Amino acid sequence: MTVEAERALVRQIEGHLLLAAARDEGRAAAARAASRLGWLTDVQQEALEREFVAEHLALSKRSWQRTAARAEDLRRAYETRYRALRQRMLAWLLLAHVVLAAALLVLSVSA
Repeated sequence: MTVEAERALVRQIEGHLLLAAARDEGRAAAARAASRLGWLTDVQQEALEREFVAEHLALSKRSWQRTAARAEDLRRAYETRYRALRQRMLAWLLLAHVVLAAALLVLSVSA
């Protein structure tokens, strides 16, 4: 198995674990909400819980998508900044080498 295939498998497992956790959170919240409505029949309570879980999963998915989009934006911004800083550092390093070479040249000519 290649490294990329392993990473894809890990991401897939993480996705399943996140989904399972969100589903469990939704079920727990649905059960709490339904328990406060003591007048619901069992069928109505189950329907409410199903709808609540579905809505919770949809909200979680949108939240994850926004988080992923923001992370991608930040990654691009940091990469751009890193490239600019690296170019600036290389320019200063090149300038330092030129100055040092010029100084050595002047010293060797005057000696």
